[in-house]
Amino acid sequence: MTVKDAIHETDGRMKKAIEAVLREFAEVRTGRAHPSLVEELYADYYGTPTPIKQMAAVSSPDASCLVIQPWDPGALVEIEKAILNSKIGLTPNNDGKIIRLVVPMLSEERRKEMAKVVKDMAEKGRVSLRSIRREANEKIAKLKKDNVISEDDDFKGQEEIQKLTDKYIKEVDGVLEKKNKELLNI
Repeated sequence: MTVKDAIHETDGRMKKAIEAVLREFAEVRTGRAHPSLVEELYADYYGTPTPIKQMAAVSSPDASCLVIQPWDPGALVEIEKAILNSKIGLTPNNDGKIIRLVVPMLSEERRKEMAKVVKDMAEKGRVSLRSIRREANEKIAKLKKDNVISEDDDFKGQEEIQKLTDKYIKEVDGVLEKKNKELLNI
């Protein structure tokens, strides 16, 4: 393994950590109807867990309503079950052809609670990134200890890892800020 390999591997792991944070943020209701609330939910489709976004058209005709129109009407019941069993806290209205989800407005107190939850999610994301950084720095230090790389390469490698960490932490902070605006400035 070289320093470049360690940096490349670290970049990939950090990207995955960011994706996980983004998925968690997408599940947080902000009081506005948005297709991402249900797109990552899985419904049983002929014995196979399938994302709702692959089974139906999900649209938001207004800020408080989501419409889910399955391409196969037989999947309607399974999609409804998936929504009921999820943690989004919405009750589906099934009219036999489409499912409507009415997203109630959040109270001020609930929005503040959700902002705290989002802040905790962001902090977990930052901790994950720092953990990945620590592991990468340990790999580079081991390369130096084993005399595979020079002290300069060790220093440059750790510097690159820190730049990656700073970049991704800044991305988490940006997403957190955006989500807080959605939550608190409705």
